[in-house]
Amino acid sequence: MDIIRSGGIWYKNAEIHKVSVELINDTAILLNRITLTAEVGGNEVTNPFEVTEVYIKKADGWKLAALSFTKLIGAGNH
Repeated sequence: MDIIRSGGIWYKNAEIHKVSVELINDTAILLNRITLTAEVGGNEVTNPFEVTEVYIKKADGWKLAALSFTKLIGAGNH
């Protein structure tokens, strides 16, 4: 968290490989498989992530209820 707060990380690109959406009543769950490229401390790094987003439908539109990034180990870039 300190590296994010200090500005020591710069997100350069997010390549989306796979997206799935599950709707349950007024809740939408999105699973996204991405490769995130960032510059950290002057070095470029690329890591695969599974991103989970949960949205709740309200009277004024969809609102983000939860967001999670999980780094995938041994998954390669896709």
